[in-house]
Amino acid sequence: MSTSNPLANYSTELHDDQADKVDKYLHNLQLSDKTLMDVSLRFRREMDKGLCRDTNPTAAVKMLPTFVRSTPDGTEQGQFLALDLGGSNFRVLLVKVMGNGEQKVEMESQIYDIPEHIMRGSGSEFFDHIAACLANYLDKMGMKDKKLPLGFTFSFPCQQTKLDEAVLMSWTKGFRSSGVEGQDVVSLLRKSIKKRGDFDIDIVSVVNDTVGTMMTCGFDDRHCEVGLIVGTGTNACYMEQMRNIGVLDGDEGRMCVNTEWGAFGDDGALEDLRTDIDRELDAGSFNPGKQLKLFGYHVYKRKRNNRRQKPWGLNQMCVFSRFSRRLNKMVRRLVPDCDVRFLQSQDGSGKGAAMVTAVAFRLANQNADRQHILDTLRLSREQLLEVKRRFSEEMTRGLSKQTHKQASIKMLPTYVRSTPDGSEHGDFLALDLGGSSFRVLLVRVRSGTKRSVDMQQKIYSIPQEIMQGTGEELFNHIVDCIADFLEYMGMKGASLPLGFTFSFPCDQTKLDEGILLKWTKGFKASGCEGKDVVALLKEAVRSRGEFDLNFVAVVNDTVGTMMTCGYEDPKCEVGLIVGTGTNACYMEEMHNIELVEDDNGRMCVNVEWGAFGENGELEEFCTEFDRLVDACSNYPGKQRYEKMISGMYLGEIVRNVLLDFTAKGLLFRGKVSERLKTRGIFETKFLSQIESDRLAMRQVRSILQHLGLTGSTCDDSVLVKEVCSVVARRAAQLSGAGLAAVVDKIRQNRNLNQLSITVGVDGTLYKTHPHFSAIMQETLRDLAPQCEVTFLKSEDGSGKGAALITAVACRVKNEGQQ
Repeated sequence: MSTSNPLANYSTELHDDQADKVDKYLHNLQLSDKTLMDVSLRFRREMDKGLCRDTNPTAAVKMLPTFVRSTPDGTEQGQFLALDLGGSNFRVLLVKVMGNGEQKVEMESQIYDIPEHIMRGSGSEFFDHIAACLANYLDKMGMKDKKLPLGFTFSFPCQQTKLDEAVLMSWTKGFRSSGVEGQDVVSLLRKSIKKRGDFDIDIVSVVNDTVGTMMTCGFDDRHCEVGLIVGTGTNACYMEQMRNIGVLDGDEGRMCVNTEWGAFGDDGALEDLRTDIDRELDAGSFNPGKQLKLFGYHVYKRKRNNRRQKPWGLNQMCVFSRFSRRLNKMVRRLVPDCDVRFLQSQDGSGKGAAMVTAVAFRLANQNADRQHILDTLRLSREQLLEVKRRFSEEMTRGLSKQTHKQASIKMLPTYVRSTPDGSEHGDFLALDLGGSSFRVLLVRVRSGTKRSVDMQQKIYSIPQEIMQGTGEELFNHIVDCIADFLEYMGMKGASLPLGFTFSFPCDQTKLDEGILLKWTKGFKASGCEGKDVVALLKEAVRSRGEFDLNFVAVVNDTVGTMMTCGYEDPKCEVGLIVGTGTNACYMEEMHNIELVEDDNGRMCVNVEWGAFGENGELEEFCTEFDRLVDACSNYPGKQRYEKMISGMYLGEIVRNVLLDFTAKGLLFRGKVSERLKTRGIFETKFLSQIESDRLAMRQVRSILQHLGLTGSTCDDSVLVKEVCSVVARRAAQLSGAGLAAVVDKIRQNRNLNQLSITVGVDGTLYKTHPHFSAIMQETLRDLAPQCEVTFLKSEDGSGKGAALITAVACRVKNEGQQ
């Protein structure tokens, strides 16, 4: 017969009762996935609030900019000092960083105490103590005479306005030194060092330990873009897109944001999750109601306080190990779409401060090297004025019979004597040839109250082998296409006046005659240069024998642009093209055009300004990149101005700059793709796309990936955008300088103090680049302040313009016969 032990039973019952109470108590500390997801959403809302300029002041999570703009790329190297301050003792470290293949960091350090009376004394005593310890360390290392860069890990909430400036918002971790809150801690440290006078250092950066952790791990793994601390305190930082940081100006690239997430819940956002123990710990803390104690030191303090209620039997190593495993598992559950790896930091606060400083030094040195190169592509106001002056001189030389042949700007008479007056009427054919495709158009011009221009057209391509074959093949192909168009329009037997837009440099002696001076834009058809292109076309029509054409005018697209806009605005007396190529024309006084025997009235002059510089006028403004582009072009030494401005060449200039940057290790981590080595791969349209204010950096990266640069970073995207901006800005400024010379000449011709004139403009670069037109107009206003210039975009200047020139010629002829 068995008997039970009453004492044992009582003990078991007591133990079970205590266990139930402990389980009930611990149940309040358990959070479901649903609750955690809700906390995550609340936190995200606070992050957004902290990033926004308007809501940041009331946000609990402050999302502080750190001015750390890049993570390590492995090329950092040099010797750096680090000062690691975040607790009751601090360290001074000498950190040697070896990059470029070695990727190694060596450190020596010494720990110094901060006595409690200094932690809670005056700020000056506090920083004098830090300076004294720095002096001691430098003396011990025999480096007091060296001025080394120093990174300052200051692990307290700070508001930064620069990388080397941090205003302490509030002390934490038991510190209470007076006169420091609201002050720049770097300035206070510098003041204490200067007061000593026995050593000097260059304080480059101030960071907190969280940023240091991210940078330390980033040196080992360049995918590391988040820093996390869970220890005595807790915090996180990460690389944020600049466009999302509303508290700062600028939207390019990224910056590390210090979330200061320990303050999450200070506004009551976590009140429903807090337990009585949380409230008890908060009430007994240094700063009740702040930094709500759900993490870090207070977690372990809670465990120690509860050790009598439940035996933990675990050492701290096991606790951390279990914490990290649970953290990993929880992150995977809450964000299954993110592949997150955790990398334990080795000395994030000390080594990390040195890494921030090393990165800052690398960026500063690389930026200086890049700016030195880009400065060769930047033009000062004095240089632009000199370009304008030389351009004006060449215009005068081109108009003069004596110097015309030697002038780089040929100032060709077009025999267009009038702009439209609105009375033009009739049906006209237009032929538009200026690139690898051309158009045939039927243009109906109506006058009177229902004044209008209606067009029907068909586009035909010109194969490469015909562009670079014989002239006979080229013009036979054009006539074949005209025949197809007439049949398509049901006009096979019609004989209409025809205007021929021929967008290549021509010497004209009549309106319906144009002697080709030289091919441009990739054309090389033989037997054409020095010949009348109208005669060549007429011969091709005669050989076919199917139809006849009434050739009235041969013009280039620039004159067509002026005439098209002149139909809309009688004040339009200048035409400008900035597209694949570039050129200008304007109405010149006949008495200045010495190549034509007539002094009455005006005539449109085709400037052919793309050739400016062929006599060396632009040599001092050309860079090594311009010379490379010129040397690899179809006509080296020709069209120098055009090669610095037009869409055919800007992409090549950018590509050569990027190759140079990469070869010097200033871009793409020094690794160039084979595709980027390919001529013509960087299309000018990419400049317009990359410089678009609406284009996010990830879209810029997709363009770079198209170029084979799959490993490009956000920093690379920012730099590529800067290169595009500098190259396009110079092109726009050079266009503005040339245009300033043109409109100022018109003003002087007419003896006006102030000129009001309209410029008709066309071309994809002008129309599609987001900043080109504004920069060009700004330059024009600056260089020709006595000219009030209105810009009117042309709609189909080459086709419609040719028809309008033909219509004006027919009108003038009819007026002469009456």
